Amino acid sequence: MSILEQRRAPGTDDDVPEPERASTFSSRPRGGAAALTKLGMSVVLLVIGVVGAAAVAASGVSFTSAARGMWAKALGHELVGDALRAQTLVWELRLPRIALAIAAGAGLSVAGVVLQALLRNPLVSPFTLGISSAASFGASAALVLDGWSFGGGQAAVVGCAFAVAIGCATLVFGLASFRRTSPEALVLVGIAVTDLFAALTAAMQYLATDEQLAEIVRWTFGSVNGAKWGHAAVVGGVVAVSVPVLLWRASAFNAVAFAGDDAARSLGVNVTALRIGGGLVAVALAATVVSFTGVIGFVGLVGPHIARLIIGADHRYLIPFSAVAGAALLLAADTIGRSLFSPAVIPVGIVVSLLGAPLFLNLVLARRRFL
Repeated sequence: MSILEQRRAPGTDDDVPEPERASTFSSRPRGGAAALTKLGMSVVLLVIGVVGAAAVAASGVSFTSAARGMWAKALGHELVGDALRAQTLVWELRLPRIALAIAAGAGLSVAGVVLQALLRNPLVSPFTLGISSAASFGASAALVLDGWSFGGGQAAVVGCAFAVAIGCATLVFGLASFRRTSPEALVLVGIAVTDLFAALTAAMQYLATDEQLAEIVRWTFGSVNGAKWGHAAVVGGVVAVSVPVLLWRASAFNAVAFAGDDAARSLGVNVTALRIGGGLVAVALAATVVSFTGVIGFVGLVGPHIARLIIGADHRYLIPFSAVAGAALLLAADTIGRSLFSPAVIPVGIVVSLLGAPLFLNLVLARRRFL
């Protein structure tokens, strides 16, 4: 019997005090065949969206040509003429950025849903905890200190961004643990840390040369421009390893999110270990993504809420569906950004904020019980 089933078993509900039952996650867990069907359909739609995104804004490449080129490349078939040109354009330029957008969106959304469950706060995300802002400062510092000249190149920028993001998360969770901070107060700590690193990034911009300043601004916008297969492989690999680990503890996430710490402990969940382990995985996901893409907000906040509305709050289904929702959101934002004012390309971080802000406001107004 799963933890959720134990929670729903007759005679167990009265054992939980009323304040514990009044969780901010008021949506009841849903699952079963309907959830699996929705998950399968969402994956199929995402695949169709990938083919469509590969064709959008690609000069002279239709939806059919893009699909044929990807299929031929996957099978190792040789193409010539216009077909070869279409395949090269799609495979070398379009698909790496699409793959990075999907992996980044999935990683941020999964990180968001895990943090929301562990802290029992629907407003928590990698962005609101200051992780994205910290990564931005790390990248800015590397650029201003001219990490490129030491032979580190992009690796130096990515490494600094990742290290500072991990350090920020350690600081935030360390303060929260030391002071036994409530989930609501933790968001305020995250806001303070975000402002701190934003000020430090502004200082780096003030000290930067014109060329360095352009790089810092481009990085803080959040973008998948210039994506390579290697970038997508690293981010996708971290997501592929993290999701099964989190799914393994899905029932424990359900217990903490819906029943609270005391009830979860009574069901045998080591809440402290769960928070440390789950928090480390979520932070690693977020830090890896922002190290390669720059600051992208709202995906880690909006993606889990969209998934929760569609598939319910059972983390056995919510975690993978959140990955699909975040991937679709970032893929749509990138496709809009590079096609709306073509040939100009709007960074994906700007587009996703423009899409995410009204979408999140609509979620708040339509389902006030979420907050």
